[in-house]
Amino acid sequence: MNYIEHIGKYFIMLKQVFKKPLKGRIFREALFKEIEELGLKSLGIIMFISFFIGGVIALQTALNLDSAFIPRSLIGFAAKRSIILEFAPTFCSIILAGKVGSYITSSIGTMRVTEQIDALDVMGINSLNHLVLPKVIATVFFYPFLIILGMALGIFGGWLAGVLSGLFSGVDYITGLQSDFKPFLIVYALIKTLVFAFLIATVPSYHGYYVKGGSLAVGEASTQSVVWTTILIVIMNYLLTQMLLT
Repeated sequence: MNYIEHIGKYFIMLKQVFKKPLKGRIFREALFKEIEELGLKSLGIIMFISFFIGGVIALQTALNLDSAFIPRSLIGFAAKRSIILEFAPTFCSIILAGKVGSYITSSIGTMRVTEQIDALDVMGINSLNHLVLPKVIATVFFYPFLIILGMALGIFGGWLAGVLSGLFSGVDYITGLQSDFKPFLIVYALIKTLVFAFLIATVPSYHGYYVKGGSLAVGEASTQSVVWTTILIVIMNYLLTQMLLT
């Protein structure tokens, strides 16, 4: 099957996804379940990675600034820009694509190979709307909060790493954080997060919904979904940067 056919099926799938749910109560229950599965259960890994990567960024920046003519406040400035612009929205989204994407593909793919989706269709239920729409809303709603948390922990991790290592002072780091602060960078990061969250929910859902075969095919589809979601995140990262920052 060629790429054009996949793209066409993907957008046809989206048309079915964004229809009004038949049962509001059932939809709300599914939505809260997906917020817990896709959002709350991802808090731990995002907090852990953000904290330590923020520290690594600050330490590496400090170790490479060995000139007496470069102010030490540049460490906080560089860490702030690196974390807000790229690490928090892009790197964390790629991590979530691996964790959440494989879960979405395997769960929907298992329902496909066990004919549970066929049973929903026979009962007159829009299976795409029932299975995918709660995932899309949960990720788009919750992931901006995850990314903001990742930004805060990354910046704090950089400050703590400097204080504990003695490579730079906390005052210089905070001065760098405050210098030339542009609020639009936060907006830019959140716009990227919303786009990435949409991809993380829909691309793995597509691979899981249209899987063919048995349990082995579900595993292959999970791998493909993570790879393609990551590729699309990188491409959209470039396009959004080109459109919003240049």
